[in-house]
Amino acid sequence: MPTLLGSLRRLVLAPALEEVTFARRGFPGAASAATARLEAIPQAVVCGFEWGIDARDQWEVERRLAMVDTELRGFAYEGATMAFTVRDVMPGGGARRTRDLLLGPGQPHIFLAYIGIGFAMARLPRPLWKKVLPDLSGTPYHPTMSWLAVDGYGFDLAYFHTRTWVDGQRVPEAYPWLGDPGYFTRAADQGIGRALWFIHGARTGDVSAAVRAFASHRQPDLWSGVGLAATFAGGCDGEALDALGEEAGEHRAHLAQGSVFAVKARHYAGFLPAHSEAAGAVLTGLSVPDTVALADDTADADYEIWRGRIRAHFSTEKAGR
Repeated sequence: MPTLLGSLRRLVLAPALEEVTFARRGFPGAASAATARLEAIPQAVVCGFEWGIDARDQWEVERRLAMVDTELRGFAYEGATMAFTVRDVMPGGGARRTRDLLLGPGQPHIFLAYIGIGFAMARLPRPLWKKVLPDLSGTPYHPTMSWLAVDGYGFDLAYFHTRTWVDGQRVPEAYPWLGDPGYFTRAADQGIGRALWFIHGARTGDVSAAVRAFASHRQPDLWSGVGLAATFAGGCDGEALDALGEEAGEHRAHLAQGSVFAVKARHYAGFLPAHSEAAGAVLTGLSVPDTVALADDTADADYEIWRGRIRAHFSTEKAGR
């Protein structure tokens, strides 16, 4: 059962399902099967948030999340993690909802859960950010992949404030995430790149043009975000993905790196949709087992070193042809 306080938080913080549709956001392009597919993703996030912000206990949230379609369940966990993060860090929160969720049934969806923490950051004052990351010591990918929270923060900025962060290309203010303020803006750009895939409805020509409109030094990280979104979320066929790879040009290794992370995240969650397997094959040239092995064999406690090792694989492969 929802609580009165939870209902008030939901009214203040949660967008209506219609608010995350492309038409309401004013994104360019006509409605299509691809946009309908992509719109279902933020709507699943909203549902997860509403359940998390309202619920009296974790059991209730878990039961609701378990009823979500397998392909979208991770996105619903994103929303629930966002809600639990808000509840944990607000004055009087005092609980460990986020930690308990991510040490339990949320662990397979940890990649997306970190992104949900980033969505919470976009709605919280910066002084509270020091409290958003739960202690998940001893679990895989912590704290290395917590940079995906910064990615989620960048995605949220671009998706909900497109005119400022995409059209105006404002650069997010640095923050010492994991003690590295210099990398913060790069990780946020990776999220902005993911958002470009949604904003332009998986139309690869428009996505590519949007990336190229940014300053040249920002484009590599934007391409990485595009590769992750194209593989994880899907929305276009193999021919369009081939064209996307050509459009990436000198940044193709960044595009492939994002795709590797997407396949790894889907595989870790225990469900790899056909569209993710197909996109990964086109953008990386690797099978699923080889993609997962590449991600595992190059893993490092430093997020950018890990990403760089994956890119080096594709750069070396290209040089050897």
